[in-house]
Amino acid sequence: MSSRLPSPAEAEAAIRQHATQLPAVHLPLAALSGAVLRESITSTRDQPPFDRVTMDGIAFSFESWQGGRNSFRIAGTQAAGAPPLTLPAPTDCIEVMTGAMLPIGCDCVVPVENIDVSDGIAQLRDDAPAPVRNVNVHARGIDSRRGDLLLPSGCRLGPAEVAVIASNGQTHALVAKPPRIVVISTGDELVEPGQPLQDWQISRSNVYAVLASLRQHGYSALSHDHVPDDLPKLRERLRSHLASNEVMILSGGVSMGRFDYVPQVLQELGVRMIFHKVAQRPGKPLWFGVGSGGQTVYALPGNPVSTLVCLTRYVLPGLQAAQGATAMAVETISLAQSYEVKPPLAVFLPVTLTRNVAGQCALPHPTRGSGDFTSLLGTVGFVELPPGPRVVMEDASLPLFRW
Repeated sequence: MSSRLPSPAEAEAAIRQHATQLPAVHLPLAALSGAVLRESITSTRDQPPFDRVTMDGIAFSFESWQGGRNSFRIAGTQAAGAPPLTLPAPTDCIEVMTGAMLPIGCDCVVPVENIDVSDGIAQLRDDAPAPVRNVNVHARGIDSRRGDLLLPSGCRLGPAEVAVIASNGQTHALVAKPPRIVVISTGDELVEPGQPLQDWQISRSNVYAVLASLRQHGYSALSHDHVPDDLPKLRERLRSHLASNEVMILSGGVSMGRFDYVPQVLQELGVRMIFHKVAQRPGKPLWFGVGSGGQTVYALPGNPVSTLVCLTRYVLPGLQAAQGATAMAVETISLAQSYEVKPPLAVFLPVTLTRNVAGQCALPHPTRGSGDFTSLLGTVGFVELPPGPRVVMEDASLPLFRW
């Protein structure tokens, strides 16, 4: 990077470019939720693989009904999971269950609530809708044909995607190895929640906010630590964490203070700096680098709002890139009211959602400073405003980053 500070878009691009690709592993179905697919899934058979009945009722020949017949002898029962029966005669019907194969010779299914049954005869009710050919039948191959692409490499697996893989007969899928992530806070002023506090101390909270966000986004191989503002201890602990994790996220110790040792120590440990500082507020002191073993290191400013904003804007996209995930289109939203941007920096403005005549829009919900976590309550994320000085007008379309 040049001496000019990178913009948020340039910083994200640099992170994506330098994110070390995680290895691929085969995981079983029960462990796939939240993983990123590293293979393409193609259909091994037609879906559905047969004409599938979608309502409990009776099946018969549509031509028989067209010919004037509205009562049929029940010739058998077609259960789900059983081989198909054959309609014996045009005057007959077959009782069918949801999920069953459509019996051979049948092309019409009438739900059970539209018939009356007596002495083995099914009578269509006079007040019921007229039967329609192939209604209540999920036709073979209508969802997908054998060989069709079901899921592309790079997609993140949620419940629907896992269901597709399972219905395709697969017990495992090739996905990006879940990254081992350590989250580290620094600073002598921080005390573990629940411990006694001196007047000059505060409870350690940033780490728990970061962990909560990571879990919310599907990451589970997580650990955390706290290191005081002590150069030898910081060097020792960071060396140990670099050896056992693919991703290191630090909060604090990254600015220009006398005890902000993090950039110095990281470079001593062989972590190559990609950039330090971004033209943004809050979170300008953000530091990003890559370790000698391919570890990605995100050193976030220690103010709570800065930590959470930088995590959302940069760390989560970086993790997605490391997993080989397809980059998602940035969500945009209109601003509910004008907002003045004073600094010559991009501004990350927390917002709540509201509605106007044009639809859903973002209502500014500024904090009282980058140390004010409380003001984030009720917000859905933040919009990115262009550098000032300027007034961003009401209805301006802006990128929205959700927590």
